Amino acid sequence: MQIIKSIDSLRQTLAPLAKEGKRIGLVPTMGALHEGHGALIKASVSECDVTVVSVFLNPIQFGKNEDLDKYPKRLEADAKLAESIGADFVFAPSVQEMYPDGDPMTLVRDEQLESMYCGAYRPGHFRGVLTVVSKLFLISGANDAFFGEKDYQQVFLIEKMVKDLNFNIKIHRVKIVREESGLARSSRNEYLTEEERAQALGIYNGLKAAKAAYEAGERSVSKIRDTVVKSIVAARGVVQYVEVASQKTLQKCNGALGEEKAVILAAAFFGKTRLIDNMELN
Repeated sequence: MQIIKSIDSLRQTLAPLAKEGKRIGLVPTMGALHEGHGALIKASVSECDVTVVSVFLNPIQFGKNEDLDKYPKRLEADAKLAESIGADFVFAPSVQEMYPDGDPMTLVRDEQLESMYCGAYRPGHFRGVLTVVSKLFLISGANDAFFGEKDYQQVFLIEKMVKDLNFNIKIHRVKIVREESGLARSSRNEYLTEEERAQALGIYNGLKAAKAAYEAGERSVSKIRDTVVKSIVAARGVVQYVEVASQKTLQKCNGALGEEKAVILAAAFFGKTRLIDNMELN
């Protein structure tokens, strides 16, 4: 496996493979790879002839008071993990390589959805995500890209961007990978103390209880939402948001749920660590 750090080198490496008809898969990451990322890489290896894992800590998707500076960085370990699963290349550009003129003036955004849910508390976050993902699509020329469903709003926005802007790439959603306890795997789990890790199960337990209530016939959006909120609070978490949304449009559901498929989206703090999770209801 090869680590490539320049855009030109990646293009020169992948171009002949594409001419040979090789199907190229892209797994965009910010590094600190774990089993959740491993599932994305495995999916790409199984679907594509060539797999590229990008490792780029994208500064334009972080706010001023967020954890950019302390985000885990371990390229060598990431490359070894990617190689062990079957990846062919790791693309690890510097910030200067990706943004040679500083923060870009040309940005990709979704004005309707970028300020909802996570976006309401992280201004500019999804604008940064969509911009860097667009760049990675164009740089790699990939046929397929793989994203985890833990970042439900993110993958929804990327799918919508691909459709709206006619990107010639197929987006694959990969199911959430959870620890044995049920906690969704995340690079930010490393920040949790042992006590906080146990408390963080309040999100997952609340989502499970809400889904069980739904399957037993509960259709009140407020009651489904309150089930998750109460579980997080009981676990000494601080709720940032819990919302029930349409899987099709990602708009908030109100009143009573009908036939349309819905998803519960949640974000909460345990200690100083912000975690997100979700669960589809049907």
